[in-house]
Amino acid sequence: MTEILIDDHGRPEPPYAGEEVATLLGFLDYHRATLEWKCRGLGDEQLRVTLPPSSMTLGGMLKHLAFVEDAWCSEVLAGQQMSEPWAGVDWEADPDWDWHSATNDDGASLRALWAGRVERSKEIVDELLAEGAQAALATTHANGEGREAVSLRWVLVHLIEEYARHNGHADLLRESIDGQIGE
Repeated sequence: MTEILIDDHGRPEPPYAGEEVATLLGFLDYHRATLEWKCRGLGDEQLRVTLPPSSMTLGGMLKHLAFVEDAWCSEVLAGQQMSEPWAGVDWEADPDWDWHSATNDDGASLRALWAGRVERSKEIVDELLAEGAQAALATTHANGEGREAVSLRWVLVHLIEEYARHNGHADLLRESIDGQIGE
């Protein structure tokens, strides 16, 4: 087994020469850890700071990415019904409820929600991969609303893309809060 290297910010380095699954999961874990780092040590009010003209906050990002984890892993990959806090939301009235409602939540609750959904996602992915990595990566899963089915491979790449995009936002938000910089 290859040793996992941890950088100065507590992020696991993706493998340089890993197999497909190790590479995908390595980059996803790296980006999850980047979000955790960008939110680390901030108080409730700091997690609510915006950088105009955007209304985006780091707290909203934690809640949004908790929703993304649940939607893609629990709902799509595991075929489970959407759970709370998402199930009771009127998404038509507020399509960005996950972002907006985070201003009513404290930092500890947002961090716990996000971390819990990440752990559940990891369990689901591990369960799928336990049946054989290459077959699991290619097997398609219903994507709701009559859209085309997606593979586990597609979901993992999409999660990496989602985190990478929002981590760019997190860089700017964190720098505006306390001057902390870093990739």
